[in-house]
Amino acid sequence: MAEKPVDSLSESEAEAELKRLAEEIAEHDRRYHTEDAPVITDAEYDALARRNLAIEERFPALVREDSPSLRVGAAPAEGFTKVRHAVPMLSLAKAYTDDDVTDFIERGRRFFDRDKELDIAFTAEP
Repeated sequence: MAEKPVDSLSESEAEAELKRLAEEIAEHDRRYHTEDAPVITDAEYDALARRNLAIEERFPALVREDSPSLRVGAAPAEGFTKVRHAVPMLSLAKAYTDDDVTDFIERGRRFFDRDKELDIAFTAEP
């Protein structure tokens, strides 16, 4: 069944949807971060998070204490040690548009104090 567009949700529908999304995203966080056994793609997860945020922006009074938008990261799985990256991980944010990519490149250039004439190499994964 297709989801109802956010701009068509009533307040009570939005409240129920935010509850559902908080529970579903928490379950996916657990599967991904604790069990290392995700059952949805990153793109599907991102779509859930974007829908949650869109509903919260339309109904700010309904933001839940357990909202995924208020959480930062997850508890690390046991058995791992801390690692310092040899190369800084400047951004793990998502880019959905050409403008997002352009903004990321410009932030990188400013961070490394590189002029626009110098090439910057990138690695991307699907």
